[in-house]
Amino acid sequence: MSRSVAYASSPLLASRTPVWRSKFIVAAIALGFVGLAGRAAWVQVFANDFFQRQGEVRFARTLALPANRGRILDRNGQLLATSVPAPSIWAIPEDIDRDKAKLTRLAALLAMPLSDLEKKLEDEDKTFVWLKRQVDEAVAVQITELNIKGVYQRKEYKRQYPEGEAAAHVVGFTNVEDQGQEGIELAFEKELAGRAGSRRVIKDRLGRVVEDVGEQVPPVDGRDLQLSVDNKVQFFAYQKLRDAVLEHKAKAGSVIVLDVATGEVLALVNYPSFVPDKRQNLSGAQLRNRVLTDTFEPGSTMKPFVIALALEKGLVRPETPIQTAPGRLTIGGSTISDAHPHGVLTVNEVIQKSSNVGTVKMAMQMQPREMWEMFSQVGFGQKPQVPFPGAVSGRLRAYKTWRPIEQATMSYGYGISGSLFQLARAYTVFARDGDVPPITMLKSSQAAAGVRVIDPKTAQAVRNMLHLVTLPGGTAPKAQTMGYSVGGKTGTAHKQEGRGYADKKYRGFFVGLAPAEKPRIVVAVMIDEPSGGRYFGGDVAAPVFSSTVQQTLRMIGVQPDMSVKPQVFVQAVEESF
Repeated sequence: MSRSVAYASSPLLASRTPVWRSKFIVAAIALGFVGLAGRAAWVQVFANDFFQRQGEVRFARTLALPANRGRILDRNGQLLATSVPAPSIWAIPEDIDRDKAKLTRLAALLAMPLSDLEKKLEDEDKTFVWLKRQVDEAVAVQITELNIKGVYQRKEYKRQYPEGEAAAHVVGFTNVEDQGQEGIELAFEKELAGRAGSRRVIKDRLGRVVEDVGEQVPPVDGRDLQLSVDNKVQFFAYQKLRDAVLEHKAKAGSVIVLDVATGEVLALVNYPSFVPDKRQNLSGAQLRNRVLTDTFEPGSTMKPFVIALALEKGLVRPETPIQTAPGRLTIGGSTISDAHPHGVLTVNEVIQKSSNVGTVKMAMQMQPREMWEMFSQVGFGQKPQVPFPGAVSGRLRAYKTWRPIEQATMSYGYGISGSLFQLARAYTVFARDGDVPPITMLKSSQAAAGVRVIDPKTAQAVRNMLHLVTLPGGTAPKAQTMGYSVGGKTGTAHKQEGRGYADKKYRGFFVGLAPAEKPRIVVAVMIDEPSGGRYFGGDVAAPVFSSTVQQTLRMIGVQPDMSVKPQVFVQAVEESF
């Protein structure tokens, strides 16, 4: 048999191959196999956890199991906030069925223009896009019936607020992620939110769950909160406040009702307000919880504290005469005036007529430190100990910096500032026979232990003066309440504007207690910038106080302490600033 290739005639084949070359090739191949074996060992043994995680990232998912947020209830168990199922709609753009008729119907169900829906779906490289968060269940059912490929739903919850705008500033609201943003929803976020659970699953490329892996951690639902607020008192106070703001063409208004026995807040309302679950086009004016965030100079409502201090120190007695003529008093080059000259007034009448001159004459017999201590003890200059966000401390300057004219003006409420919340709490010192309790937003059935500030006899004497304010000859006969005796103090203060005071901008307020002999509640009312022709606290705020007191005492079961007959209102004496 002949050979096809003549080896002897081929120089390439005839040459001798070096031994090292063949050995090198064999060694290189061996090293390659060793490298592959080492890499396999690294991937499968030494770095197995890393590569296992990388693989899981591509197919395994941890799904959050949302906890049901706790409910917010009023003191009688009525719902103020609750969670309801609200599916969210999402899509995988690259998988969407582009049927025009179905997409048009989907856009209508989602309450958006078709062009907006198409814009969300135009990027086909996306594997996830929200179409709309938290739709009604009825809408979700209709979307399911459309059977559009690539459109999916996720189970979520949204909050509902049955009391609407009346309780908005108490309960607050949550965002789309169900996290508290304002009010009780924010203050008690940890208790209400609970703890989400988790579920480990394997998904396919379309996002469908193929298999459960590992143990499921169940969610822990949030805790229900029962507030001290009475939703009926809250709603009624809101209605009366709203009517007063509109009647007097005011900028805003606020009301707070306290149970003096337990320190509970029975109502806290502001106007303007908002609907917590419909917050489109909201302004800061609507969102502000003015009872706690807005400070103002309290005007004549500070006079009872000065009188109480004078009684405590033995400087005067309720029947002590004080000369207020000619209705003016000059201190440090500044003149302090009464709206009308009164001549000689007893201490009782100084409060009843709201005399600046009479109050200043008593105040200037005291040391600045003594007045400062009284104001501090009842809560001015201190941040309220309530869990609401935004509560302010107001302004009470150190007594060492007071000039004589500043001490004088502080005695009738200028040069000091506080919130309506602080003012209402301060008046509990008269309602509780001399002590001031802590205030709570949560329901409490026990009497609150207060801090003693003045002697019970002093508190009772001032309470009698406050009652005179609401009788004929006082500055607030419109505060009288059918069936119940009341006491309180008016205040009317110019609003600060820049470094001075606005000529025609006022705040009118009234803070009082009822029943006068044995008080159960304190109610404070503030009307901001009334512009309907009347602006005195006795005209704009006292009627709101009257209506709120009557309704509140009736609802909490306090028996009338006066014969029920129509009250005859007489023209109020113009009150002092």
